[in-house]
Amino acid sequence: MAKLNLKAVEERVAPLGGRGSYDREFIYELLLAYGKPQGNVTRLRKGSLNVADNPETEVAQKNVVYFKETPDDTLAVIDGLKTSPTVVRYNTRFVVVTDYNELLAVDTKTGENLMIPIREVDQHFTFFLPWAGMEKAQYVAEAHADVKAAERMGKLFDELLAANPGLLERPNGRHSLNVFFTRLLFCFFAEDTGIFHEGQFTNAVGSHTQRDGSDTKEFLTALFEVLDTQDSEPKPTYLASFPYVNGRLFRMDPDHTVPVFTKSARDLLIAMGTLDWSQINPDIFGSMFQAIVTPGKRSDLGQHYTSVPNILKTIEPLFLDKLKEQLDAGFDSVKKLERLLDRISAIKVFDPACGSGNFLVIAYKELRKLEHAILERLADLDPKHQVLFAESRINIESFYGIEIDDFAVEVAILSLWIAKHQMNTEFKEKFNVAIPLIPLKETGQIRGGNATRVDWNSVCPNDGGEIYLIGNPPYAGVKEQTKEQKADFAPVFGARQFSKKLDYVSLWFVKATDYIESTRAEAAFVSTKSITQGEQVGLMFPMIFDRGIEIGYAYTPFKWENNAKRNAGVTVIVVSLRNVYTSAKYLFQGDLRVEARNINGYLVDSGNVFVIPRSRPLSQLPPMTSGSNGTDWGYLMLEPEERAALLAHDPQAEPFIRRIFGTDELVKDQERYCIWVPDDKYQEAATISSLRARFDRTAAKRAESAKGPTKLLAQVPYRFGEVRYKPTESIIMPKVSSSRRDYIPVGYLDAESIINRSAFAIYDAEPWVLTLLMSRTHVAWTGAVGGRMREDYQYSNTIVYNNFPVPPLSDAMKEQLTVAALRVLDVREYHCERTLSELYNPDLMPADLRRVHAEVDALVDSLYSKHEYETDEQRLSDLFAMYEVMITEEAAKAPVKKMRGARK
Repeated sequence: MAKLNLKAVEERVAPLGGRGSYDREFIYELLLAYGKPQGNVTRLRKGSLNVADNPETEVAQKNVVYFKETPDDTLAVIDGLKTSPTVVRYNTRFVVVTDYNELLAVDTKTGENLMIPIREVDQHFTFFLPWAGMEKAQYVAEAHADVKAAERMGKLFDELLAANPGLLERPNGRHSLNVFFTRLLFCFFAEDTGIFHEGQFTNAVGSHTQRDGSDTKEFLTALFEVLDTQDSEPKPTYLASFPYVNGRLFRMDPDHTVPVFTKSARDLLIAMGTLDWSQINPDIFGSMFQAIVTPGKRSDLGQHYTSVPNILKTIEPLFLDKLKEQLDAGFDSVKKLERLLDRISAIKVFDPACGSGNFLVIAYKELRKLEHAILERLADLDPKHQVLFAESRINIESFYGIEIDDFAVEVAILSLWIAKHQMNTEFKEKFNVAIPLIPLKETGQIRGGNATRVDWNSVCPNDGGEIYLIGNPPYAGVKEQTKEQKADFAPVFGARQFSKKLDYVSLWFVKATDYIESTRAEAAFVSTKSITQGEQVGLMFPMIFDRGIEIGYAYTPFKWENNAKRNAGVTVIVVSLRNVYTSAKYLFQGDLRVEARNINGYLVDSGNVFVIPRSRPLSQLPPMTSGSNGTDWGYLMLEPEERAALLAHDPQAEPFIRRIFGTDELVKDQERYCIWVPDDKYQEAATISSLRARFDRTAAKRAESAKGPTKLLAQVPYRFGEVRYKPTESIIMPKVSSSRRDYIPVGYLDAESIINRSAFAIYDAEPWVLTLLMSRTHVAWTGAVGGRMREDYQYSNTIVYNNFPVPPLSDAMKEQLTVAALRVLDVREYHCERTLSELYNPDLMPADLRRVHAEVDALVDSLYSKHEYETDEQRLSDLFAMYEVMITEEAAKAPVKKMRGARK
């Protein structure tokens, strides 16, 4: 069945609302309404797909739903069911409980809840949209709360800086302020989550300090000392109820001083305490506050964390899915579950660019959830495994990180403690056994420093155990790199050669390769897609693949968006690295997981080939060159009004004026002209006063140039500096084109038209070449091997065009391709009142133009495959396979030519 759109789902769910009565058929009808296959639902109804614990009253399908009908307290039932071993085991997306009057549902991926009368299900149809393949935004309410808290924290930060002039310039001044804010974060969280008494910290500040803030510094200093004082030791009476936390967070150090407060700063502190911090997500808020205290980052608040679903794209295929599969396989075996428990307790997770700990926090939480599921199942299987003692074997000390920002280091440690408390709370809810968070025993394994300079083994020793490197390292293309970042390359590569064009993120991939080589360790990083496109692939991935490392799985480019108030919207990938195994490799394309034979550096299922610049086409295509370059300071160029004025004054100049096209002139139909004088017509043109004046100005500017070649051009002021024009029909290819378009708007020009340097030109071109270039196959190739200018395609004749693999074409096929090209040009002409930019806007593209392009696609696709392509990834797989064969054949022929030459 084709995917349903939003309106279709709404219409299909509508009949389920407003009924007088409901029964178990409701869940089957609901699944069908969201497009679940009839056959699957039938098998679920008959029981062959039902994996529920009690099929008499429950319906469950792996990865989809766990439905329970109950006359009991539905709230209590769903609360226990959503974290039950079966739900965890089968990765159930939605848990639904109903007494057929009320309906309760939980989205286990987002944590979102639904509680409605069942007869109103049609009014809330968007809740179950993931069944129809439409994912919902995640954690909206929580993210906004975090931003609000962080903004208030920012005001306090600014107020304290104003009240403490020169603080940041003092030795350890910034570090001291960072530690102070970390302590505040802990206290706010502690008083809202049962670590302290409810409101204990805020009430103490309000009760024991002056309103003008004059003694707030002294009070907080005393309080922090108490939090570092064991309960058996004496404490001030008014602070005696505060518990001992530990010496890592509240360790009294001369450098960790409390800043001076004003009345405004005290008011802000108390106002922050009135917020509800109990639901703060440690995987989000740390990055928020990091932005607050980092110069220049305040305006980017909300852009510096990776959302939970995107973090799961990293850790689920890397290790979490395998652990859940092991849980499933050993679900009825005590020994297998005990071995799994031993395994997860020994796992190390290492983020060598950890920021404020987002990835580590989510990995910790997921492993704790898995531990809880194992313990629950063991208790069901064997009475000796009843949970009687407060203990978790997932230790914070097994989570390692490196981070260059001082405040982020402190927040990362704090985030792990908060995550631990939240999971301890879940542990108590499940097993009725409390695990106290304080005193804090683990100090964390987060190291401050530059990860490109730090020896990763000194932070997380790779001792042959199960280690997973994860994270979202900094990107920085070659033009964005600071002087300090450029200096980081040499220490990473050592004696190895490297290109200065490499993206900064490549350092993490190279160091990860060094770290995991010949060990059990594996890595998976989020990165910009730039490292898997254009010349970056050939610069970085040979250094990885040559070391016996392969890509185990990858997410092809997807929009990385979070739900902060001002969220990021960049396009990223996820790439995993591992030693070469025989186990399966997977490409994730949207919601699809496709098994691959091999994943190359372009994230395509094909061999490890690298597309490098070449001077001539690999296939039997005519040469493509850059357009002509004026080097004329605009004196040989004419806007429409300038042309009209010139011809009004000197009409005899008309033969020397030509229409000129670049990317904008082609795509946006901008009208521009140039003066174009053949060598044998210069004397005639020089007699025309308007032209001669422009020649004189051009000659003068060229003569002033310090560049020798430009100075020589003063002798031919009527001619472009670089002339590549030929008096033939030509194909014009934009150098930059929006990636939103389904097709690149290639043009076909008459012999009188001039192409400038902002576009590429193919002269002596026949229309069949145009068909190849305007096809979806060629767009896919461009997107894979070409560069990018922000989100736009940056075309290259030496990389994209000259390497484009085209099979040998018969005259009959060229004729078919020619006819197809002419059809497209005819349809464009039918819509001549619209620009190519408008015609190829994916939202505005005319139906007849889209139809003839579909015919072009079918024809070009038939050159590469006998089967119809469903995705661009399939096209790319065949393109790279053909490219690999062609370059291999070319290399095989090269020595023969040399030998023949030698014999001569």
